[in-house]
Amino acid sequence: MSAPLLKVSDLVKRYGGLLATDHLSLALQPGELHAIIGPNGAGKSTLIGQLGGEVFPNSGRIEFDGEDITALSPAPRALRGLARSYQITSVFPEFTVLENVALARQAHCGHSLGCWKPVLQQPELVDPALRTIAQTGLSHRTHTRVSELAHGERRQLELAMVLVASPKLLLLDEPMAGMSHQESGKVVDMLRALKGRYTILLVEHDMDAVFALADRISVLVYGRIIATGTPDEIRDNPDVRTAYLGDETLDA
Repeated sequence: MSAPLLKVSDLVKRYGGLLATDHLSLALQPGELHAIIGPNGAGKSTLIGQLGGEVFPNSGRIEFDGEDITALSPAPRALRGLARSYQITSVFPEFTVLENVALARQAHCGHSLGCWKPVLQQPELVDPALRTIAQTGLSHRTHTRVSELAHGERRQLELAMVLVASPKLLLLDEPMAGMSHQESGKVVDMLRALKGRYTILLVEHDMDAVFALADRISVLVYGRIIATGTPDEIRDNPDVRTAYLGDETLDA
């Protein structure tokens, strides 16, 4: 087995007397789609925040691509190829899908010399933007203003704006939240197509999506991982069933 792309060792995060992350360790292999599941209040959002650099742990270590990034903020982590999706703040509703993705490419690559040239006249920005838009299933919306997109399409756009930077690792925090069944199905198909091309850490409540997509699943309860394994191993694990109080979604 190759060296992990992401290695988390003995991570601890406290909020007063609350232990939100309890000596957590985790490793992701290159090209793996690894899902994190757990009951409400398990600490999933806190973990993603620590991996993305928005939350700093009290102790422990986070290594990415062989480098200790524990003390780095989100921007330098993103430049190293660790991207957190669905927290994009620079979406311009009055611009088209293509313009938004091309601008995201420009921001990542630092093409300041062309900042006064219309973005759609710069092939080095437009070409990768078009490829990424196709990857995320939005080709039919290329020239549509963002303000006209449905909720699910906007989520696809936000992912495109991350993918255009060619990240090594995607952190996806509940990408299907608030989506209809049809919209969720489109995102599942999209993520299935991305599997193997990117390393993905997925936090998601939709158990159908998790069991359909994940190579491995880790179950988080009260800040601690109680089990890691394949979907079949997790589905049959008695400790996991107890943690979910016999939740029927585990039979999905």
